[in-house]
Amino acid sequence: LVVPWRWRCSPRRGTAGCPPAGQVRDAFLRFFQERHGHRRLPSAPVRPRGDPRLLFVNAGMNQFKPVFLGTVHPRSELAQHRRVVNSQKCVRAGGKHNDLEDVGRDTYHHTFFEMLGNWSFGDYFKEEACSMAWELLTEVYEIPRDRLYVTYFGGDSSLGLSADEECRDVWLRLGVPASHVLPFPLKDNFWEMGDTGPCGPCTEIHYDHVGGGRNAAALVNQGSPDVVEIWNLVFMQYSREVEGNLLPLPQHHVDTGMGLERLVTVLQNKRSNYDTDLFTPILDAIHKSCGGPRYQGLVGDADVGRVNMAYRVVADHVRTLCVCITDGIYPGFSGAELVLRRILRRAVRFCSEVLHAPPGLLASLVPTVVEVLGDAYPELTKNADQQIMDIINENEAAFLSSLERGRRIIERTVQQMEPSTNFPAEVAWSLYGSLGFPLDLIDLMLEEKGISLDSAAFNELALEDAKRKAGGVQAGQLEDTNTHLDVHSLAQLQSNNVPATDDSPKYAYTLGQHGQYEFSPCQATILMLYRDQSLQKEVGAGQRCGVILDRTNFYAEQGGQASDQGYMIRLGQQDILFPVESVRLCGGYVIHEVTAVETLRAGDQVQLFVDEAQRLACMTNHTATHLLNFALRHVLGDNTQQRGSHVTAERLRFDFDARGPVTVEQLQQVEQVVQDMIKRNEVVHTAEVPLTLARRVQGLRALDEGYPDPVRIVSLGVPVESVLTRDSEAAMQTSVELCCGTHLLQTGAMEDLAIISERQLVKGISRVIAVTGGQAKQAREVGQCLAMEVDSISLRMKQRSTSIPEMQNLSKEVGQLTKVVANTAVPQWQRRELQTTLKALQRTANTAIKKLEMQQAEEKAQSLLAKHCNQPVIIDTVPADSLSILMKVVNQLCDKSPGTSVLLLSPQVSGEVLCACQVSKNCLPVFSAADWAAAVCTQMEGKAGGSPVVAKGSGNAKGMQGALTAALEFAQSKL
Repeated sequence: LVVPWRWRCSPRRGTAGCPPAGQVRDAFLRFFQERHGHRRLPSAPVRPRGDPRLLFVNAGMNQFKPVFLGTVHPRSELAQHRRVVNSQKCVRAGGKHNDLEDVGRDTYHHTFFEMLGNWSFGDYFKEEACSMAWELLTEVYEIPRDRLYVTYFGGDSSLGLSADEECRDVWLRLGVPASHVLPFPLKDNFWEMGDTGPCGPCTEIHYDHVGGGRNAAALVNQGSPDVVEIWNLVFMQYSREVEGNLLPLPQHHVDTGMGLERLVTVLQNKRSNYDTDLFTPILDAIHKSCGGPRYQGLVGDADVGRVNMAYRVVADHVRTLCVCITDGIYPGFSGAELVLRRILRRAVRFCSEVLHAPPGLLASLVPTVVEVLGDAYPELTKNADQQIMDIINENEAAFLSSLERGRRIIERTVQQMEPSTNFPAEVAWSLYGSLGFPLDLIDLMLEEKGISLDSAAFNELALEDAKRKAGGVQAGQLEDTNTHLDVHSLAQLQSNNVPATDDSPKYAYTLGQHGQYEFSPCQATILMLYRDQSLQKEVGAGQRCGVILDRTNFYAEQGGQASDQGYMIRLGQQDILFPVESVRLCGGYVIHEVTAVETLRAGDQVQLFVDEAQRLACMTNHTATHLLNFALRHVLGDNTQQRGSHVTAERLRFDFDARGPVTVEQLQQVEQVVQDMIKRNEVVHTAEVPLTLARRVQGLRALDEGYPDPVRIVSLGVPVESVLTRDSEAAMQTSVELCCGTHLLQTGAMEDLAIISERQLVKGISRVIAVTGGQAKQAREVGQCLAMEVDSISLRMKQRSTSIPEMQNLSKEVGQLTKVVANTAVPQWQRRELQTTLKALQRTANTAIKKLEMQQAEEKAQSLLAKHCNQPVIIDTVPADSLSILMKVVNQLCDKSPGTSVLLLSPQVSGEVLCACQVSKNCLPVFSAADWAAAVCTQMEGKAGGSPVVAKGSGNAKGMQGALTAALEFAQSKL
């Protein structure tokens, strides 16, 4: 066999001149593309498209799930592929596959890795897949055969699955010694996509790093670092159903995955992934930037000061950051963005505290990562360097500030602790909730000092917070106790001349040079504390209380907008954080619900910091609510009046008058009006004006006595002065509202809006729920994905199968997809369209099943009539797929022979026997169908029910012969 490309070395020949990682990757792709006719595809981005269950793309097969699930659109390019090869960027951190905490502790875990894979979609199967893999490893990569071991599925009696001897025999025919072909159980050699869906046995190829002629079979799958899995070949031949049973797939697929990092470790004769040229340039760059000892590959106790662990953490995490940011995932506050933020902060901490590197080290490594990975993934090289570095630097600067403060807080708290006590949960909670400190970092810092966190108390605080956020009864009572001033306390404040809180600083934010929002902290004085429905001058450590200040930049829950969260610090004590968990406005006083980490007193000077991400999300959704209100009036008419709204960081809710349900077309029009205003990036104008002037504004809803004077007007795109001009109609052409909420300064930051729900609360009042920004984008992607699934079922339905089980399966699929469409966040107009299509498909399926059942029943009835010609009673067994079909056969017989009474039994594969009967009207009332069926099913230890004319039931197959005898004896006794 002529190999068109050869290594300058192999594991058998020393280490000098071993193949670089780029050549290893390229050889894999070229082997399948040029020698075996595979289509070479680029890597998908690591942000999953249309799959809300995934945080990141974590395997090569993610982008091909529609093929495996059969949901791919038949006219799409993806549906045309038969054999494919690629190198996929993968991230495993958070969710089911979470390697984050293991990264750095050993030499083989990673958050980002490359998955080399080849796929067959209904083309080749086990023989070819194994043969190609063996050829590549032994003839192209020249890995010694005696170092390779293969595993196969050894069967599972509980599932009724026999051993995959077909796969075993393929390996034996390829020349693998029997001692190197090993069976393993379900947990090792049976792959499943999820709780349901395509699955099948797999075969894994393992490599023995030691070799030397030994037999290492006993070390396979035993967690030995000497014998490692390098390639997994999955044979998708079953589908796991909702009930848990396995059905054969109509088309067999092959899905293989081989980690590039492990393969390169083998081919470069290394024992650690970090010793390969995928990592050594980054490790060298780290050493060059921070000095100190070089990377030595040490682990565990040998790694004094965890310096080597830090090298591995930083090298791994900077690769992940580069890839994710390039693919549009930025460090943030929820989902994949939150996981990436944790990764960045973990890397920064190791840079700062272990490697003692100057700020900026992490970002300085970006060009090296681009150099290592750029050829394989050209998107990294497209002007991305500077953007990635800027994002990393901004996040690092913010975290270093928090890290230093958190370290001081922990140091100070530990010094004040009694010996052999747990770290106080209140302090940990303030670090976690206010500074965004990941809990694992708190644990690691404490671990270094030999101290444990009071986990039970911490979990209690977390549970309390979750209840509060969920708006539970207990949470509400808790809030009322500390933030809802009772009438006596209000009177006391006023009689003591305590001034109302000045909350104008909540509007003090600006747009920075690069378009980011900048919120200024606010300095204030504690005027009074409130706890257990009484005003207090002092509250002790560990207690929750309401804090009344002379001024605040926190937004108190009002006007439908959720309150701000954040923290306050006492001036002169920067290291003590008091988390602000909710904010209420009561009688002009803004009450901040706070957990007192230390004693708080009236007169204390404090500085306030709002949770900027939560505030910005609320601002975005509140401005979106105004746009939505305008758009609804524009589309549905000026009579459309707001009935209520609620704005949180996650979504917005809007209630309004409606004469009837909003149509699909109207929903689309409303979204389009909003999107047009977003694209125009309208300026959001605000001004406080006297009530008398505000009353001039055309189109504003009636002003009642509840509004303050002056009132705040929010106008989109038109200056407030213009809408106040006498007889001006400017307010009719845009959104103008009275509002005390916080808003964006320009509409463009909203990016998108999607209405994900619309329903009538009561007749005449509708409620819409909408999301903005990334959530809106995700809803649209998921909607497209579901639309493709519906199209796929629709096309299969048009093929009109003549098999009842096939049509029943299609009907079941439609039912399952109907539930998914109803419960998934997608644009409401699209949901309605999909539901209409699915309803029609369900009708089509049910009609087809009924028609096929009638045809089958008629054929069986004709056959039985011929067999029992002119008999007054017909008792027999007949094959039938369901009780419905059996009943139809009985009905057909009685229709064709009106004087005949009929009882039929149908044994099922499950061991159950179905029973159906009908009595001729001539035999009533002496002969009852219900009694006949009951007598027969009792013989089979079953039950029956029905009317004197028709009845049905079921029983056990063991009693079937006795049941037939009983049926005849019962009929003879009545006739």
